[in-house]
Amino acid sequence: MQSYLNLKSANKKTGPIPVSTTSEESCPTTCPFRDNGCYAKGFPLKGRWQEITEKKRGVKYSQFIHQIHALDNDQLWRHNQAGDLVGNRVNIDTGALNALVGANKGKRGFTYTHYDVITNKKNQSAVARANANGFTVNLSANNLEHADQLKETNCGPVVVVMPKDFTGKTKTPKGNTVIQCPATYKDTTCLDCQLCQRQTNRAIVGFPAHGNSYRKAESARK
Repeated sequence: MQSYLNLKSANKKTGPIPVSTTSEESCPTTCPFRDNGCYAKGFPLKGRWQEITEKKRGVKYSQFIHQIHALDNDQLWRHNQAGDLVGNRVNIDTGALNALVGANKGKRGFTYTHYDVITNKKNQSAVARANANGFTVNLSANNLEHADQLKETNCGPVVVVMPKDFTGKTKTPKGNTVIQCPATYKDTTCLDCQLCQRQTNRAIVGFPAHGNSYRKAESARK
């Protein structure tokens, strides 16, 4: 598995924080967007992600862990602008995740996962442990019904892909509040907002479908 850490991202949405990318083989089979509207497969991220996947850029995961260890204490950072947690596409590699959680100690890392944590109890436990130990793993939902199911696992905070025209806030079928990611509608960044790094007392964060293939993503989320 190959990873790349950009210590000062130029991404307008994240702001100038460290942002990582993991090779494509990390993406689980349970992600409906993997070959159907994934924003990371569009310009400008596609080329960089492909270079990491082909091992033309980045480092081995063990070296990446050392890079995270070396970040300053209290540093906010985003793991995986593309890619997912290390695993075999079905099961999260708990050893790899535990190493990352250990490297993140004293820092404020956050990420998102499409790994199954509803029926796969090992994945659920691994994610719960990561969150309990300070590394925020957001559970990525495909739609509002899926968001409710993920919320009920109680193993991590939840985010959800919404239609491109979603604005403001809404409710899931079970009454959970969904608010639009602030960086998608106003001049703010992850560095300013930090909502996705929080684990408690927060709503589900809704991300309107985006990227060159947003129409495919809107279809896949159903």
